[in-house]
Amino acid sequence: MVQLSTSVYLLGGLLGLFLLSPVLMAPTPASMCTALKTLNGSLSNRRRYMKHNFPINYTIRVHFEEVFKLSNINRMRLHVEGLEELVLQRLWFQVNRGVLKKIIRVMPKRHPSRQYTTELERRFRDAEGVFVQSHPAEVFQQELPESIQDTWDHLTEEPSRVPESSWRSAPPKSLLDNLCHTMHCLFSECFASTETKQDYCVSHWKRDLRPRS
Repeated sequence: MVQLSTSVYLLGGLLGLFLLSPVLMAPTPASMCTALKTLNGSLSNRRRYMKHNFPINYTIRVHFEEVFKLSNINRMRLHVEGLEELVLQRLWFQVNRGVLKKIIRVMPKRHPSRQYTTELERRFRDAEGVFVQSHPAEVFQQELPESIQDTWDHLTEEPSRVPESSWRSAPPKSLLDNLCHTMHCLFSECFASTETKQDYCVSHWKRDLRPRS
């Protein structure tokens, strides 16, 4: 009886994994692409609102992990064994949710870019809502790889408990550039391109690593 019960549990677990795996490998749904393309349309105006309406060399304080570039994605893919794309997409939402909140927080109510950024954050939250609804709840309950979990924990830590060495200063436009570039990399199926997803990420990653004058 014990052996039979154990076999049933094992069979049930394997069946659950079998049923879940097509979901993890499924192409990005059309509703997700619609939401991301709407967000991308807003991001096309980021230069005007995030550079021209701020003082020269203006920066804000963000977590070290919130300076989230293509190089970060490629580094994780190289060093985290068995890393699923869905995990990176979840991390992308977590990172940039905090970035947008921090940008809004530093703006006075009458700042000329506040309305734009507030609308951008709303569209980001809409995309995140579609992302969550597009996957079964079990996906978001799965244990994250250790290094990804460490990053997640740092992002959700109380600001007063974050050591000074873990903060970085970054221009608002640079942060939104990162948001846009990494979105195109992680959700490349949603954006028409003659390049493959990997080629897109690598080519822009190399550009991201070039020394800046």
